[in-house]
Amino acid sequence: MEEYFFQCPYCWEQISMLIDVSQHQQEYIEDCEICCNPIQLSVTTENQEVIGFQATDIEQ
Repeated sequence: MEEYFFQCPYCWEQISMLIDVSQHQQEYIEDCEICCNPIQLSVTTENQEVIGFQATDIEQ
């Protein structure tokens, strides 16, 4: 697991999340720990490192 910091697409606060770097490609939805809005996350890892990360808002 690796802690990864990014900016929430809703409240623009910097938040962190634990990423399982043993999985090459991941997509899931997680709520922002500050504003509680759902964020769609897309993560790509290689050699136990995050090489691609995208956090997008879910239009409701």
